[in-house]
Amino acid sequence: MMCAMMAGAMSLSLIASEMEGPTETYAVAYKAIVQSGRPMVVMVGTEWCPPCQAMKRHVLPELRKRRWFGKIAFARVNADDQADLARRLTGGGPVPQLVMFRKTRDGWVRRKLIGRQSVETVERFVEQGIALDEAAKRAESAHLIAQRQHPQVAHAETPEQDAPPDLTPEPGEGR
Repeated sequence: MMCAMMAGAMSLSLIASEMEGPTETYAVAYKAIVQSGRPMVVMVGTEWCPPCQAMKRHVLPELRKRRWFGKIAFARVNADDQADLARRLTGGGPVPQLVMFRKTRDGWVRRKLIGRQSVETVERFVEQGIALDEAAKRAESAHLIAQRQHPQVAHAETPEQDAPPDLTPEPGEGR
């Protein structure tokens, strides 16, 4: 009897850890977008916020089941524990927020959803972001081809004002 109870507790623990995703830290997601170039979605919330908890318990698991997290880098940021990062991501706005970053040839683009959202709304948000990212990559490829064919055409760089915060420590910093 005791073995059956322990086995049940262990399987619930495994299910919970799969649902939460042990690598959903901002640092891991940021590293993934730098390496892969795919979009990043960050959920900024708190433990005391009912809409944040509803998103965490209902929306995020459904998105995992629908395999959206394989197409993006995903992170969760607790606004109480990581207040500075949360403020940089949301501009000091309310929680919950889903913030998506995509890198384009003109710099970083940020989109966001504020407040409790349905699975369908978040799914459309992610789907649109991925579609925009793919379109931007196709446009970049076309631009590079045109630039090779006509090297006299210059491209002006724009500042990366909406870049996701880089948490990579500077040399000598002990983070």
